[in-house]
Amino acid sequence: MSGETVINLIGNVIEDPELRFTPAGVAVAKFRVASTPRTFDKQTNEWRDGESLYLTCSVWRQAAENAAETLQKGMRVMVQGRLKQRSYEDREGVKRTVYEIDAEEVAVSLKSATAKVTKSGKGGGQQGYGQAQQQQSAGSGDPWGAAAQQAGQAAGSWGGGDEAPF
Repeated sequence: MSGETVINLIGNVIEDPELRFTPAGVAVAKFRVASTPRTFDKQTNEWRDGESLYLTCSVWRQAAENAAETLQKGMRVMVQGRLKQRSYEDREGVKRTVYEIDAEEVAVSLKSATAKVTKSGKGGGQQGYGQAQQQQSAGSGDPWGAAAQQAGQAAGSWGGGDEAPF
C-alpha cells in the first residue's frame, strides 16, 4: 500500500514475546523492543546513551510462532515493518496515542551472538534455537549463554542433503 511508513528498528527485546491466536486461528506474537542511540563524547572520551525509544511489535502467522519460539528478553533484534499510530481513551477518559510496528521481518542480530537457523514447516517450528533454550534452562538463564553458543557451533552446515541454504 502506498503512503505507509516503513521502519527499520534495531534494539533489545525487553520482554518475552506473547503468542496469541485470533478467533479464526491466526497466530500473532507481540513483543517490545527498546532502541537506545549511543554517541561518543570526544571531550570526556566516553560513550553516552540517549533517550530510549520503546515500540511494541506485532508479527503474524508462521513468523509469529517462530518469533515466540526464538526470541527472549535481552536479545538484540532487527525489525522491519510498517509504523502504525493508534489512538484510544484510557480508563480515566484521557486520550492516548501509541505507535506500534506491524512487523514484516524479524531477525536476531549476530553482532555479538551466534544462532543456528532451521527452516520451519507449515505445522510449526522445528528443532533449532528451541534446543538451545531447553539445554540452557537448566543453566544460568542467559539467552546468550554457553548452551546457545554450543548450538551455534554445532550448526556447522545447513543440514546435509542436496539442499542449498537459500
